[in-house]
Amino acid sequence: MTGKVLKQQDSATPTLVKDESKDSMWLDELTPSQIVSELDKYIIGQDDAKKAVAIVLRNRWRRQRVEDEMRQEIAPSNLILIGTTGVGKTEIARRLAGLSGAPFLKVEATKFTEVGYVGRDVESMIRDLVDISVNLVRANREYEMQDVAEKRVDDRILDLLLPALNPDQEEGPNSEGSHIFIAGPAGVSGEEGEGIQDRRKRTREKLRQLLIDGKLEEREIEVEVSQTTNIEGMMIPMGGGEGFDHSFTEMLQDMLPKRKKSRTVTVAEARRILIQDELDKLVDMDEVVSEALYRAEEMGIIFLDEIDKVTGARGGQGPDVSREGVQRDLLPIVEGSTVTTKYGLVRTDHILFIAAGAFHVAKPSDLIPELQGRFPIRVELKTLVEEDFVRILKEPKNALLEQYRAMIETEGSSIEFSDDGVAEIAHIAMQLNERMENIGARRLQTVMTTLLEDELFKLPESGTESILVDQAFVRERLEKVATNEDLSRYIL
Repeated sequence: MTGKVLKQQDSATPTLVKDESKDSMWLDELTPSQIVSELDKYIIGQDDAKKAVAIVLRNRWRRQRVEDEMRQEIAPSNLILIGTTGVGKTEIARRLAGLSGAPFLKVEATKFTEVGYVGRDVESMIRDLVDISVNLVRANREYEMQDVAEKRVDDRILDLLLPALNPDQEEGPNSEGSHIFIAGPAGVSGEEGEGIQDRRKRTREKLRQLLIDGKLEEREIEVEVSQTTNIEGMMIPMGGGEGFDHSFTEMLQDMLPKRKKSRTVTVAEARRILIQDELDKLVDMDEVVSEALYRAEEMGIIFLDEIDKVTGARGGQGPDVSREGVQRDLLPIVEGSTVTTKYGLVRTDHILFIAAGAFHVAKPSDLIPELQGRFPIRVELKTLVEEDFVRILKEPKNALLEQYRAMIETEGSSIEFSDDGVAEIAHIAMQLNERMENIGARRLQTVMTTLLEDELFKLPESGTESILVDQAFVRERLEKVATNEDLSRYIL
């Protein structure tokens, strides 16, 4: 990016970390230990991984504060998260992106090996990241312009409710008012009345107040909507559409005439249609694209999941050759290259890549040496134990127990989980992971769904006011399924 854009972004308002607590913090103020504290609200354990990603995030902030020449030399600290499924790898990366307000994309590395590597090319993930970045910046701009757009929409609706007068009905420039003739006992007399424009203005203000009070929502009005000709599928280039120039498609779409169609809708529906139209006028897309490209290049995070699935013994034959080919295609993207997108050229030099995999069979050292060098930091996540399951059920802000409690309260009922009941749920989940495939904390969701299946089904008609989930309740519902190998294999 040019120095002008970098300077502009450095002077911009820092990203605000949204926190439900009263003490919301600015990203600039977050130290690595505070970043870990924010992650602790949603992720249990994995202190080593949290520490590593906190340093990586803080380093990105530090890089923005160094001199321009040195800034270009500092490479991102890409890292590999090693651990079985369900231990928190994806959640750590997702929460990290949310904390920094950065564009975030999760992509499965295995999609590049499907059908012998004739699927999507690796550059598609950069294009997807830019799309996410544009949507993110556009949403921020629309939020800032929401109040202005709503005022404009109200004015447009009032114009439709009270159409403009014909030119011959309007008062002249020298007219001071209209003459009103009143017939009474004394005969016909004339008096000066208020002007047409004055009465119209007063009527408009009354309608505005009714509109603000929501008393005109069901009134029907006629609005004009623009319809753009859809050319998707009309032009399919030879060899597939993945390499097709997206900018050419957009240019062709802009050249086609837009048709306008009148629709009779309610005021509520008209507001929904017109608000987007006004936001499109207020938001400068050139400015949005400029900032979005900057965010994608300087702040973007790509999470490469299942990287171990494209890892195999080097020098082999068969599927391993395809896997190594994927690694070699990933290498220039991670190393730093220029990718063409429909919004412009994007350099990948400073995009942060976080790879993750279980590495049951292969090892990180089985990656090609060039790709290994681009992931200098390796963190091993610990396998979750039964005590971790209990904490996962109870402590996070989005804890599973809180989710079920909130859903059941919508039916006018309530649910309570005793300590021994929570411990029994964790115990059964751990047993199932040991006996079958270990899917980590995801097993808790399957156990909870089976445990409360009858209550969630009967609740609307049963009228139950309160449900107590204790150890006896859990054993009664799950003992048969948990102890039967065949049942648990298919149900849990």
